[in-house]
Amino acid sequence: MSIASFCQDPEGWGPTSQARPDLTPCVENTILLTLPSLIGVLYFAYSVFSMSRHGKPHNLGRTNLIYWPSQFFILSSIVALIARAAVLNQSGYVPAIMLSTVSLIVAWAAAMGVNHFQHQQEIRSSDPIFALYVFTLVASAINIRTMSLLYQTDQPQFKAFIAFFAFNFAGFIVEAWPRGRTQVQKKSGASRFEKANLFSRLSFDYLQPIITQGYKAPLAAKDIEGMVPRRIKTEFSHDNLNNHWQKAVAKAAAKGTKPNLFWTVMTSYGRLWIPIMAYRIVASTLTYVLPTLLNELLSFIGSYDTPNPQPVSLGVILAFGMFFASILNSFFMAQYFQDSLDVGVEARTALIAMIYRKSLKLSSAAKQKSTAGEINNHMSVDAERWNDALSFFPMFISIPYELCIALWLLYQQIGWSVFTGLATILLMIPVQGIIGKYFTKAKAGKLESMDGRIRIMNEILSGIKIVKLYGWEESFKQRVAVFRNRELSSLRKIGTIFSFMSIMFQSMPLIVSLVSFTVYATVGGPNFGPGDISPQKIFVSISLFGMLNRPIGMLSHIIALTISVTVATSRIQKFLLAEEILGTTTESIRTLPEDRSIPVIEIKDGVFAWETEGPEVETPKEQKAREKQEIKKQAQLEKEARKAGKPIPEKAIPVEKDYGPTLTNINLAIARGDLTAVVGRVGQGKTSLLNAIIGDMYKREGSVRVYGRMAYVAQQAWIVNATVRDNILFGNEFDQARYDHVLMASGLLPDIDMLPAGDQTEIGERGINLSGGQKQRVSLARAAYENADVYLFDDPLSAVDAHVDQHLWQHLIGPNGLLKDKTRVLVTHAIHHLGEADQIVVIKDGEISETGKYDALMDAHKAFYQLIKDYSVNEGKKRKEKIADGEVTDDESDASTQAGVDKEGKEEVAVVKKDEKAGLVAEEKMVHGSVAWSVYSIYAKAASYKLSILTVLLYLGCQGLQIGTNVWLKYWTTQNGAEKHTVAQFLGVYAALVIAFLISNVTVTYITMVIAAIRASTILHESLLTKMLRLPMSFFDTTPLGRIVNRFSSDIFSIDELTPWNFINVFVCGSSVLGTIVVIGTTTPVFLAIVPPLVFLYLLIQTFYIRSSRALKRIDSVSKSPIYQHFSETLAGVTTIRALAANDRFIAENAAKADVAANAYFVWVSTNRWLQIRLEALGAIVVLAAALFVVLSRTTLGSSSAGLAMSYALSVTLDITWLVRSYCDLNNQLVAVERVDEYAKKNPEAPAETDVALPESWPQNGLVEFRNYSTRYREGLDLVIKNISFIVQPAEKVGIVGRTGAGKSSLTLALFRIVEAANSHWAKASHNGADQDADPTKADEIADLSAVNVEEDGGSIWIDGVDISTVGLEYLRQHLAIIPQDPTLFVGTVRENLDPFDELQDAELWEALERAHLKDHISSLAGGLSFKVSQNGDNFSVGQRSLICLARALLRKTKILVLDEATAAVDVETDELIQRTIRKEFKDRTILTIAHRIKTVMDSDKILVLEKGRVQEFEAPATLLTRPDSLFYSLAQQAGEIKDSDE
Repeated sequence: MSIASFCQDPEGWGPTSQARPDLTPCVENTILLTLPSLIGVLYFAYSVFSMSRHGKPHNLGRTNLIYWPSQFFILSSIVALIARAAVLNQSGYVPAIMLSTVSLIVAWAAAMGVNHFQHQQEIRSSDPIFALYVFTLVASAINIRTMSLLYQTDQPQFKAFIAFFAFNFAGFIVEAWPRGRTQVQKKSGASRFEKANLFSRLSFDYLQPIITQGYKAPLAAKDIEGMVPRRIKTEFSHDNLNNHWQKAVAKAAAKGTKPNLFWTVMTSYGRLWIPIMAYRIVASTLTYVLPTLLNELLSFIGSYDTPNPQPVSLGVILAFGMFFASILNSFFMAQYFQDSLDVGVEARTALIAMIYRKSLKLSSAAKQKSTAGEINNHMSVDAERWNDALSFFPMFISIPYELCIALWLLYQQIGWSVFTGLATILLMIPVQGIIGKYFTKAKAGKLESMDGRIRIMNEILSGIKIVKLYGWEESFKQRVAVFRNRELSSLRKIGTIFSFMSIMFQSMPLIVSLVSFTVYATVGGPNFGPGDISPQKIFVSISLFGMLNRPIGMLSHIIALTISVTVATSRIQKFLLAEEILGTTTESIRTLPEDRSIPVIEIKDGVFAWETEGPEVETPKEQKAREKQEIKKQAQLEKEARKAGKPIPEKAIPVEKDYGPTLTNINLAIARGDLTAVVGRVGQGKTSLLNAIIGDMYKREGSVRVYGRMAYVAQQAWIVNATVRDNILFGNEFDQARYDHVLMASGLLPDIDMLPAGDQTEIGERGINLSGGQKQRVSLARAAYENADVYLFDDPLSAVDAHVDQHLWQHLIGPNGLLKDKTRVLVTHAIHHLGEADQIVVIKDGEISETGKYDALMDAHKAFYQLIKDYSVNEGKKRKEKIADGEVTDDESDASTQAGVDKEGKEEVAVVKKDEKAGLVAEEKMVHGSVAWSVYSIYAKAASYKLSILTVLLYLGCQGLQIGTNVWLKYWTTQNGAEKHTVAQFLGVYAALVIAFLISNVTVTYITMVIAAIRASTILHESLLTKMLRLPMSFFDTTPLGRIVNRFSSDIFSIDELTPWNFINVFVCGSSVLGTIVVIGTTTPVFLAIVPPLVFLYLLIQTFYIRSSRALKRIDSVSKSPIYQHFSETLAGVTTIRALAANDRFIAENAAKADVAANAYFVWVSTNRWLQIRLEALGAIVVLAAALFVVLSRTTLGSSSAGLAMSYALSVTLDITWLVRSYCDLNNQLVAVERVDEYAKKNPEAPAETDVALPESWPQNGLVEFRNYSTRYREGLDLVIKNISFIVQPAEKVGIVGRTGAGKSSLTLALFRIVEAANSHWAKASHNGADQDADPTKADEIADLSAVNVEEDGGSIWIDGVDISTVGLEYLRQHLAIIPQDPTLFVGTVRENLDPFDELQDAELWEALERAHLKDHISSLAGGLSFKVSQNGDNFSVGQRSLICLARALLRKTKILVLDEATAAVDVETDELIQRTIRKEFKDRTILTIAHRIKTVMDSDKILVLEKGRVQEFEAPATLLTRPDSLFYSLAQQAGEIKDSDE
């Protein structure tokens, strides 16, 4: 059949009609009506087949109110079409019309089947049916209009078609009806996204309720729960990416290469790229439909200068064509961004999960290479890059595609001259490559410095108490400054590179148009003559060059982002490929053997080490890279030293690491139910033995077998930020009887009574609001509640006093305790318990030197015998006999002291006390409402007001120059312009304007990125860091570390890199929009009439959106902190988690937190799309209005003015959308400034320096006096020390003893003013309660506090006649010495740990180490004083860390020394040596010693006994020991320090 006979129409096939501006009826019937129907038929057939075979009913019922009407209207539509076909058949039909009718009948019949299954299996409207309705209605409307124009309205087939259209329209309304209130959707529990129909998803209307709610009241996290699609959640995303990664690792291992994480991420989302690319390509195509229509519109205007003007209807159709092209482009673009961002969030979530899981499996050597700060950065910065960058990757395909279309369209306008413009672009590509290379380098340098800075910040914040006690704030501030300066130096390089890149990207279209027009105007015409300069050619070309601007401009951004992502991903890849702990180190059999004689723990010929057997083998390439890096590092250090005026550091000599084993020749068998005690000197390998059993070390030889479930108590108690009960239950089911028994046995009942909300009291991060002993007992209770078979105790008794030690031994650990039937391995220095152990293992120099029962070892007369003989008063035997006889010790009968709870009283634990003080860690504060103008002014002030104003003016100048170039071209194309000047003059002025634009553009970018932005970054970071180091300890007690680190990582990153970008975007788009309104307004003044309503609508949408968006951005920021906090916590307790086999639970917690963060980000990103659709729809209205005004003014407006107005109108859509988007993004990024400023405005502790005149070399005597002193940890809490008074004479040695939690450590904190006297001026002025957070009157309040008479005076502390509250904190703390309870070491060298200010000679350091009995050990280490201390000092035992702290105290020549449990972690021999050193070295100094080991304080001049924060006894030990009723006497007796009278 020929086309003519198929169409049977005088207009033929067309596609456009010659008689009128329209499509031919034949094209309408085939392309518009038949094609969508046939596609629908195929899709519906497949859907019916798959739903009937594989679909699962939701069993939620059917919504009959929608189902039956929709089926009725589809059936009615089919009947109307059948009637039309019948009429056509009778009257001799046109084949094209019959084909369209029949295909519609078949399509809608198939739709009925789909509708049936859809209502059974889906809870939302059907997408394909919805789409068919839309296509059919649009095509039918066009067809009805054509039939009307062709006078067919009286034909019966037309009437039947109208009936079909009416039924179809009614069916569409039913199909699109919202279903939120239907029972099916209510019962489904699905997210808003899953309930939304096709239109709602395309227009993001399902977010409207959230945005409306956010406009009325600030949004909270609970308002957006469960919005994220299932595949983005950790469970799905991690499995998907991890499976691909494991395959890639295996494949690479087989080839002997390294896997590539970047490509693994890209390929693991293979199928998802197809729709993303399709959306992008369609959107790119639609973008270039606009200039094509503009070309037609200018031809239409031009036709009015000729005798044959075109019909007005053509102009109107073209105007509407531009409108619909804009709208469709917007829809496709929004879907493209949404889908690609979904993939980005999915990748981020998966990477966070992979990093977290990997951190639980790191080997000991790998742990030393990756610090907590670095791993945190992988999560908070590196994984985050995928969010930002993934949506830009498809542009590597779409940009060349867009360039090809633009060049082809330009070729239509100005012929071969366009290729000179193309050559200009190509010439710039190598320049781009070189710039990109420098950029990558600068970016990697920035991230490396950031890692270092975050690592140090992590350390400072973890050990903030130590930093304050030593007065080391300034030293650490300088350490942070070193990395920060490196970071800023990299930022400067990045900014400078960018300002030159702006030539390439922002100015490129102007340069290309200059070159192309120059060639065209001179030799671009026929036969290489001058080209014809017409308005149509110039303005369509300008419009196309403007469109080239975006792909070329985006290129720099995309390349920069790609570089960022590849650098970040390579860092994550390096971490994911780090060595893992081998599961085969320990053969762990989870059940106990049936044969009770089989040892539960057995080690045969074991050789264990913390390091691999030798250094990693380097390839020549890696060695070369490392050496190059070392030279570069040395040069940088020298440069920094010269700048700071310090001596040039010597070149680091590479030190040979000691790869020798820690434990050798270990043979050990522990029988079921036995209590094995492990003893030995400091650093001999006791803790390592436990780690070897757990499987944390490298096993070089031998075998380890453990039967049964294991529980582990670390030497330094690990506590989770949760309630006391949650810490003890540790994920197990709550059993009241078992729980009460464990509390009693762990001696926690009195502590729980003291806590404000009993066992529901929240414990701060790192157990910050518990004493050392309380933390250790919670840790013991957790292990006991675990009800394991094997217990490994790493010296838990060292942290508790004699009372509690005795209680724990009797009720928990010892032969009559709760765990008496369990297998227990106890590392201990408490020799008085050894007599009751079933087996004693003595470790010396990493080997087991003796093993056996107590009596056997005593009879052997070796080292163990010597130890007991020298250091035990009763040789441990008498007490053994006493306990065997069932004699009740003092503490058991003393109900108040420990756990003497009567039978009825046992249940009291379950009674939860409710108290507002129970919650310690407040929810992270979220500022509500808009980012105040004050935040802008904070940033502008930091960047300097002068520079801020200059930047704005320069951007306006740039825009003026750009408009100038276009106005000059318009002048050139007019008749009188062309007559007045030569082509050379035109081109000269044009070139001058372009070059001026170029120069001003580079200048303004340089000022913004390099001068202003870096100044702002420096000042904001400096103020945050300074304030952080000066905040009172109470702030750190109540603020999780993750929350503070988030300020220093994510927020500072935002301020450094994202905020300047957003300011640039706002300035560029803002000036551009302003310019556009001016240009359109001057050419078609009538256009100005629609500006006010448009501005109103834009502002309305923006205000509506911005409130929700900002709240969502804040929720997003706040949702990340828990991930980092939980992560820091996990890293600290990874050994405990592994030993208790709690990996899965912690992984699940991390996943839950990551899902909350993913949900927050997903909703925030989706609201951006909501905004985009609405703004671009308004932009399309601007285009429609401008085009219609041009059509209306067709007779008065020349082509030149019309071209200028329309070329600006086309660019304004994009500019306005970008302006509002950038403004909103800027607002969102300024949340980071707001968060940093919030912390920078907190109330600091007392000043570091005061102008009080102190006597020379104060304190010169060391007289300490407490006068009616009381204190609390922070405002609103109970007093921990209550009205105490005592005097310590110069050079007097005072031992401070008391039950755990009696206030011993609080006393030392008071001396260093870590806590202030209750109700004193500084206690109030430094309080940072939420009530004062954003209080503008705060400053006045502080000033007035001094005048207030408080109801209760907290007393004072005097040293050598000076009230210490008048002394500057830095001076005070640096003139007192302390050996703290938690021996903290920082990453760095041993030298830096002893002398952070670099003030002493090496000889003095060695002398101090010798006195601390560490010289031999340190000199045996690689590098001696230059030996690198690993994170938390993990490569030293806890005892050795205590000795380093002792050396620090020896280096401080102060008159007052405080020992807070200084020797708790060392064995009795080392303790004796230390006490001897202290007596000799500090004989002329005042010493306050807190000790649980009574032996340590027996030779003190006086003993201060504290009980519940009050002084109970204060006399010489000899006096107190003569009084059997004294508290000290009972403590000494329990510790075995009183010789029995019968001996």
